[in-house]
Amino acid sequence: MLASLRCWSVFDLPGKEKQIADLEQKSSAPDFWSDTQNAQKVMKDLTARQADVTHWKDLQMRLGDALGMLELAAEENDADAMQQVAQETIVLEKELNELEFNLLFAGQYDHNNAAFSIHAGAGGTEAQDWAMMLLRMYLRWAEKRGYKTEILEETEGEEAGIKSVTVQVTGDLAYGRLKAERGVHRLVRLSPFDANNRRHTSFALVEVVPELEDDTEIEINPDEVRVDIYHASGHGGQNVQKVATAVRLTHIPTGIVVTCQNERSQLQNKENAWKVLRGRLAEKKIEEQEAERARIKGKHVEAGWGNAIRSYVLHPYQMVKDNRSEYETARTDLVLDGELDALMEAYLKSELSAA
Repeated sequence: MLASLRCWSVFDLPGKEKQIADLEQKSSAPDFWSDTQNAQKVMKDLTARQADVTHWKDLQMRLGDALGMLELAAEENDADAMQQVAQETIVLEKELNELEFNLLFAGQYDHNNAAFSIHAGAGGTEAQDWAMMLLRMYLRWAEKRGYKTEILEETEGEEAGIKSVTVQVTGDLAYGRLKAERGVHRLVRLSPFDANNRRHTSFALVEVVPELEDDTEIEINPDEVRVDIYHASGHGGQNVQKVATAVRLTHIPTGIVVTCQNERSQLQNKENAWKVLRGRLAEKKIEEQEAERARIKGKHVEAGWGNAIRSYVLHPYQMVKDNRSEYETARTDLVLDGELDALMEAYLKSELSAA
């Protein structure tokens, strides 16, 4: 039964109750309902937090009752009572496991859709091929989870692979899960592009941002965004459309650049680009608020040596190891085929226990 207590320390009941008190105070303001959209959002958040805390308090009470019954049964050597406690412990353990899992996705945007970008790093053609392998891995992972994906922008490599790609992922917890992938991914293998079949190390950078459900969450001054319209290009740089439909947004204050070109409609490309820009600004905002914990996005690092969050070794042995959670597996084939949930959850659990 003591194992059932493992996640109480990270729930922070007093902190959750204070958040509820703050929301209740906000909802009691005289002008609270003047902004109906925001008021509904606050009330939805308040209701969810109240239900969450009520559930935890109920389990806490039931766990205390079970412990008291166990002590009494032990004193009286009551086998029937001890059996009853054992059955209740199984039920409590199951409910606590579910709540502990839900704690992994308690972030502000965890249930939102997401967009991820992959950028080939050091390693030339080898790195561009590695970026393509990662793209396939994530698309397979999304397919297995029933998520919808759409490539918003893609720049092909000169000889093979891709230089960069941005993909929109639609589905519950898309951002909550994919945020575990943000960082540099390192590949070690015998290069198929080396005539001497030597071992090469290459890198790719993965960035992940949430899609905001409410555009008002992040206000952007249109005067601070430069909008460029140009022709979408295919392999080798040739134009693939006669009409300029590709869109590039540059947020001047932060230097963030977003491009979308895969839709045939300039309007759709622009809409997608603005979504990704809002997501990146939201990520930056949360990073500034919680920089010490790096919950949403840590310090931007160069896609090169010494910064990998995960290593994929295909030679001289088979191993995928997450350098943050220390989780590792020898089934590199399964991982590269989209079996990522165990790696994601191991990292999220390590972040939760360190919080």
